Amino acid sequence: MADAPRTVLISGCSSGIGLELAVQLAHDPKQRYHVVATMRDLGKKGTLEAAAGEALGQTLTVAQLDVCSDESVAQCLSCIQGGEVDVLVNNAGVGLVGPLEGLSLAAMQNVFDTNFFGAVRLVKAVLPGMKRRRQGHIVVVSSVMGLQGVVFNDVYAASKFAMEGFFESLAVQLLQFNIFISLVEPGPVATEFEGKLLEQVSTAEFPGTDPDTLHYFRNLYLPASRELFSSVGQSPEDVAKVIVKVIGSARPPLRRQTNARYTPLTALKAMDPSGSLYVRTSHRLLFRWPRLLNLGLRCLACSCFRTPVWPR
Repeated sequence: MADAPRTVLISGCSSGIGLELAVQLAHDPKQRYHVVATMRDLGKKGTLEAAAGEALGQTLTVAQLDVCSDESVAQCLSCIQGGEVDVLVNNAGVGLVGPLEGLSLAAMQNVFDTNFFGAVRLVKAVLPGMKRRRQGHIVVVSSVMGLQGVVFNDVYAASKFAMEGFFESLAVQLLQFNIFISLVEPGPVATEFEGKLLEQVSTAEFPGTDPDTLHYFRNLYLPASRELFSSVGQSPEDVAKVIVKVIGSARPPLRRQTNARYTPLTALKAMDPSGSLYVRTSHRLLFRWPRLLNLGLRCLACSCFRTPVWPR
């Protein structure tokens, strides 16, 4: 007798990685999953439903979920048969980029409310059932910015660092209950949202920021960021494929980076545990040798770096 499909709850499915992941799992040839694809605003469900096709209402259900609301989380889980979630994918997130002086504390708190506390809220909701059944898998869409800081992404990186520390700590305890945690760490992901975000911040005023810092942000960071996304950015579809393999693994890994072309940039920190090599090299490339940085990014785009990373 075939095993019953595993219930997979995914947050943030209106676009990007969440949408692609929901569709790929729902179209699994072996029909191993029933996907509950959630989003805060159901008015944006059209793209997901169109991509799901015949899977909609069969192996994929769309539901409303605001990860920043206890009531919304409880309502969503109440609509799942038995309220049991076998696989939780924490994907919902927001970005924030710009000079620190020009960012409000409210904007910073919103990033943490969504990226960190939103993920914690969902885990707290599904964990009792997973522990009771002595099985479960929690997948967290983190970022390479949870492993190393990136200039002008201070708050976003901090939220991902918080996720990495929280879930690594939790992973030790949960192994005792046969519950696995996997932190998936994409590099740059080329989405329509990212493109719009870069366009918006390129003309933002950032009140309270000194002229030198604004110059560095607009004329050094933004061009380098665009080159980074163009050279080594992955598609949401490619990242989703990696997550599908993680979910289907018999022994899920704690961490998995998705982009081999970004590995040389993360290797700098691993080579020098003090962090000085990464900070000084990044500083020199961005502020002193921006042309060399752009050349290096274009080299990373060579075909020899196109294979995903599969840690041994």
